[in-house]
Amino acid sequence: MRAVGWEVVIGMEVHVQPTTRTKMFCGCAIAPLNAPPNSHTCPVCLGLPGVLPVINKAAVEACLKTAVALNCEIPRHTKFDRKNYMYPDLPKGYQISQYDLPMSHDGHLEVGERRVRIRRVHLEEDTGKLVHAGDRLHKAWESFVDLNRAGVPLMEIVSEPDIRSAEEARDYAVALRTLLRTVGASEADMEKGQLRAEPNISVRRTGTTELGVKTELKNINSFRNLYRAIDFEVKRQIEALESGHDVVQETRGWSDAEQRTFSQRTKEFAEDYRYFPEPDLPPLELDPAWIEELRRALPELPEARRVRLVSQYALPLHDASLIAAERELADLFEGAVRAGADAKPAANWIIGEVAPGGSVPTINQLADVVKLVTSGSITRDQGREVLAESIRSQRSAGELVAERGFAQVSDESELEAIVREVIATNAKAAADYQAGKKQALGALMADLKKKAPNANPKMANEILQKLLQ
Repeated sequence: MRAVGWEVVIGMEVHVQPTTRTKMFCGCAIAPLNAPPNSHTCPVCLGLPGVLPVINKAAVEACLKTAVALNCEIPRHTKFDRKNYMYPDLPKGYQISQYDLPMSHDGHLEVGERRVRIRRVHLEEDTGKLVHAGDRLHKAWESFVDLNRAGVPLMEIVSEPDIRSAEEARDYAVALRTLLRTVGASEADMEKGQLRAEPNISVRRTGTTELGVKTELKNINSFRNLYRAIDFEVKRQIEALESGHDVVQETRGWSDAEQRTFSQRTKEFAEDYRYFPEPDLPPLELDPAWIEELRRALPELPEARRVRLVSQYALPLHDASLIAAERELADLFEGAVRAGADAKPAANWIIGEVAPGGSVPTINQLADVVKLVTSGSITRDQGREVLAESIRSQRSAGELVAERGFAQVSDESELEAIVREVIATNAKAAADYQAGKKQALGALMADLKKKAPNANPKMANEILQKLLQ
């Protein structure tokens, strides 16, 4: 929303589950989504007295790779802190997080034409999960606690308030997901809870510099809902201020069913959490040589690849952006081109046929189909059918084309004989076209497809128009 007279100010807090086998401070395996409640727990993540946490090195490495990819500064010294608050899904009564000495700070991410500054990327542990249930008939309500998620490592990526619209916030989250997947730090799947975006939103009069009162949004499970939730909240705040009411600093949830935000609780301040250094964990000393090794090992990042796809393959910027947004798609595209497919047709197939969903073909499966369609050997519709069957059966495109009799007639003399026959049997349509009724060409082509379903449509159309002239 771009309201006249108002400026939207958004900062993003994004929690990301790094790709690790075990939890942040214990040896419990990361539970799958369908695991029985409390089946992946131990005395450490249950918060039992006398236990000691141990730092997960793989989580630290994932955090540092992300920080390096986000152009952050990596300090030599970092530590963990206790964030104290009482909640049923927090068995210890505190969360191990980072406060004044985070693992990284002061980076940035390019999102379109905007540079979003990154305040910090740090590590912490996740909480458990509350499950609410009840019997309306008997007025008996219960809540259950599942601690499978308690202690799962989380990276918290905090941006500066540099985002100015719901669209930019969504694009930032998408770009961040792409980067995380590219460097292998996380699968970052929102539907699985591996990436949770929490925007902090305020509005202010255009031309002013003082920040307005912000609200933080929770319970957002898709990029579409991230856009919708922010758009709703911006309108709500502007309407409140223009009506003479105040905006309250609070945490608000998003109701997908009702398409609105709702108040959850007042927003806490840092001093409310009584941070202090975690006494059971030593400070970390980050070796600069290790950081440099992680930096050198990074793959080509999405922004650099997008630029290269434009320059190397002459792709339109829009196409290159869509392909570079997913490492798997970008690898598929470049592999298909190396296998002989023309760049622009290969890009069109990836954007139009592969990216929307379904099974991803191998490089050779895609390249073979693109070459067959580009050469005129089969039609686009036949290409779709061949590609789908090739993925399903793992048979070659050439074998399937021969088996189904899809090979197009592209011999010019053979096509001309067919076209002459079509003109002779459709004398009225031919005369109408010659009299200026261009739509008559459609009727002639329709009859041609009936007579010769495998005729190369582009060549046949050109021959038909030439003979009619």
